Amino acid sequence: MQSITDQIMQLFPPEILSPYIKHYLFLESGGDQHKKMRLFSDGNTGMVFLLNEGHLSINESQQLPASFLYGQISHFQDLALLTQTSFVIIVFQPDGLYKLLGIPAHALKDQIIVTQDVFGHSVIRLYDSLMHAKSSTEKVHALNAFFYAYAVRTKYPNQGPLPAILQHITAQKGLITVGQIVQYSGYTERHMERIFAEQVGMSPKKFGNIVQFHSFLKLLRNKSAETSLTTISHESGYFDQSHLIRAFKKYTGITPSEYLNSTNRLAINFMEFKNASTGMSGLYNFS
Repeated sequence: MQSITDQIMQLFPPEILSPYIKHYLFLESGGDQHKKMRLFSDGNTGMVFLLNEGHLSINESQQLPASFLYGQISHFQDLALLTQTSFVIIVFQPDGLYKLLGIPAHALKDQIIVTQDVFGHSVIRLYDSLMHAKSSTEKVHALNAFFYAYAVRTKYPNQGPLPAILQHITAQKGLITVGQIVQYSGYTERHMERIFAEQVGMSPKKFGNIVQFHSFLKLLRNKSAETSLTTISHESGYFDQSHLIRAFKKYTGITPSEYLNSTNRLAINFMEFKNASTGMSGLYNFS
């Protein structure tokens, strides 16, 4: 089966938008066959544009809109691409969408929202610009201009302790307790839980677990043939290999071996199954 992509490109926003947006992803489909994909949590929210009349569905029945926002994901989600298309994905910082729009993150958890319901008619003009852009540079320019207009008038600037706390958890590769986060921030545990629920959409512990898991994924993707799974499991803070495999299946629905051998990794939390029958037993709705 041909890979979903002929091209995967990751580009970064200008510094003024970096408190809100982590990066942009451009994915070009590689054929018109039926593709089976899986999306799992990376601790961020996102915004997706399907160009060239592509059709993306969940549960192989619920067709997703051509442009949508998604909140934090509790469970991995299985998607099907029915026709050839191009993706434009905006990956927000963990608290980026809250800072940009002021929408409580917990209200978006496990939700798919039509972008026009949030951004109004301006996002229709953005979609049109992306459809007619002749290069990735033109697409990035359109995206930057769109989000800059929101950033300059936002009522939720990059203030408070959360950005530094998120950076600290990431720097520790998720290997940090809630007590240590509380000590680092100087806030009570209850206050910290409230901030995370409102601005990130998950608890500090859950966010740390996801950072830990993605730290392991990075080691797994780059490990040499001589390095054992047990070695990188311990390096990532998992007690043993069985503990790791349980966590891996919880987040992705498959084993580390299946991840390496049966999928094409499209992004850090987005993969295509090489075999349409692999790992597709569990299907979840966002809502």
